[in-house]
Amino acid sequence: MTNTQLTLIQIDNYGPWTVTPEPRREMDLQTLQSRLFADLAQFVGSRDGYAFFTRFDNMVAVTNGLDRADHELMQESIRNRYPVTLSLGVGVDEVPVEALERATEEVQLAGSAQDGDRREVLGGEFHASSGTDDLHIAHFDVNDATGKYTDRLNEFDSFIHIEQGYASLMRHMREAHGALSFFVGGDNIISVCPSLSESKYRSAIEHVESEVGVELKVGVGAGESAHVAGFAAKHALEDCRHRGTDIEFAAAPAHVSDD
Repeated sequence: MTNTQLTLIQIDNYGPWTVTPEPRREMDLQTLQSRLFADLAQFVGSRDGYAFFTRFDNMVAVTNGLDRADHELMQESIRNRYPVTLSLGVGVDEVPVEALERATEEVQLAGSAQDGDRREVLGGEFHASSGTDDLHIAHFDVNDATGKYTDRLNEFDSFIHIEQGYASLMRHMREAHGALSFFVGGDNIISVCPSLSESKYRSAIEHVESEVGVELKVGVGAGESAHVAGFAAKHALEDCRHRGTDIEFAAAPAHVSDD
């Protein structure tokens, strides 16, 4: 059975902090946000999870395999090295957006994101792994993005095309399947999905091409952690490139490199 454990990561009282005692330099804030995300991505990634930056003051992580002690250590690590703290909500469901809803409720019920008295909330449920392939990752990328955009257009116009494709896919996957899709750089989008058929992935690709004219391909993988499932999805995406296909499913768990 597909079960996804998602963690909402929310910086405590971040908005007021950025203007106290006076507005802080924007590049200082951007530096803090990027370093914080990098540290969280490394922490979660070292435990075979995935982290996504979303709005930076709020981040989402796929944390199958991480327990309460891991989340407490995450909070302690950030508290000791940054001028901000983190509140964490955890949810589990076969539909990723439902898992995120549960995680979000855990944080929201404890107070507002701008509540000066709310500190280091940690609430929710944790998924006990069954040892079966119960997490699905789809790795999308744009067909010939370099030839169509990077080598022909200026960077901002290339970015517009890629972002339009991302926005269209993100909305479709969320609304049609309760999947959560995240831009991860270049022309790559990673979706955390329930178990979906080939026809549903094809519908998603056709929807994006019809709506914004961006052509996609996708590799799909499954595994007990985001790293295993995502690595399988990467291999399936490579199969798309070699075979000239739009959709490939990993036939078996791929060998996972430690690099």
